[in-house]
Amino acid sequence: MRRLAFSPIRTRGEPTIALINIVFLMLIFFLIAGSIRPRPNADVSLVTLDDIETDLPSDALILLADGSLRHAGVALSRADALAQFSGQTRVRLLPDRAAPAEALVTLAQELRATGVGELVIVTEQGLP
Repeated sequence: MRRLAFSPIRTRGEPTIALINIVFLMLIFFLIAGSIRPRPNADVSLVTLDDIETDLPSDALILLADGSLRHAGVALSRADALAQFSGQTRVRLLPDRAAPAEALVTLAQELRATGVGELVIVTEQGLP
């Protein structure tokens, strides 16, 4: 009896090598694309703000945690504050961290309705 020589059946594996090559090429592309950008002029020296000391603005309208208002150390009613700041070009509003957001939004809308040109809400910048 004669035996037939059978070649082993090869199963085709997953194309992992091809996928790795594609991902690697994409990585190289994005590294090169990210490094090709105009460099800033070498003559420019940028400002550093590491040691700057800031104080609270003295002309700010302060909204306390209980919803009351102060300006320059004096307690103000809402009507007095709106009358005092109406029509100004810029008003700085300094809300307490614990002040209700609804009170802040309402006060900001009322100030804008009285003709305040620019309303700046002063906050503390957190660390990134």
